[in-house]
Amino acid sequence: MLNEMTRIFLAIASILGGLSVAFGAFASHALKQKLTERALEIWETGNKYQMYHVLALILVALLLTRTETPDPFLNTAGIAFIVGIALFSGSLYALSLSGIKWLGAITPLGGVAFIIGWGCLAVSALGFK
Repeated sequence: MLNEMTRIFLAIASILGGLSVAFGAFASHALKQKLTERALEIWETGNKYQMYHVLALILVALLLTRTETPDPFLNTAGIAFIVGIALFSGSLYALSLSGIKWLGAITPLGGVAFIIGWGCLAVSALGFK
């Protein structure tokens, strides 16, 4: 039986994974003629990191099914991956579409969230509680 956080993380990962595929297809078809080559590269970077961290979120959800007691580090890792996708990938998508340079200043905040997520995953794996 899946616990609540596992179901939430799997549902969000499924939605974000589907969106990642849709955004990749959208860039390949609809945006290819509208954006500069550099803007497409920025979009693709956001898209790659989104999919990588969707897979990380699925890993967190699967690991949560193997814990008998709630693991706060796994929960934090999952939340950090979601926040990282929103900030990192979201800011790169917005930058690509708008060309507003200051949006790039948000991207490192998403990167920090990703690092926090990976760190929490490591702490959980090492058993530090």
